[in-house]
Amino acid sequence: MKAVLDNNVLVSGNFWNGPPSEILNAWQKRRFDLTVSPPILEEYRRVLAEMTKKHGIPAVRPVLEIIELRAEMVEPALLAKPICSDLDDDKFVEAAVAASADYAVSGDAVLLRLKSYRGVEIVRPARFLELISL
Repeated sequence: MKAVLDNNVLVSGNFWNGPPSEILNAWQKRRFDLTVSPPILEEYRRVLAEMTKKHGIPAVRPVLEIIELRAEMVEPALLAKPICSDLDDDKFVEAAVAASADYAVSGDAVLLRLKSYRGVEIVRPARFLELISL
């Protein structure tokens, strides 16, 4: 099973307990394959750095290094037109389509409204946990 994680899942999983944290643990146990693109990786870096400063938590650089080493890196698919009302969210769908991913996992209402796009199901973290437990 292959998935793209929205930055809100990665950030929540690194700073708090709950489904996003369980998803990151499942990835470390290789229960699914993580896919990223250069724009996603850049957003992960930016948001994690902001959260680290804001909450005074130690640097999360090792997390990013593990992602760079173990995640599948793809060039984003070119979409004919924007599909999300927040254009910044298109990058997650573009990567999922490029990788032929099964899922895009997000807590973002804009992405979740899509439900699916070109064979990629867009699900909440709790639902993704159910799916990888089947």
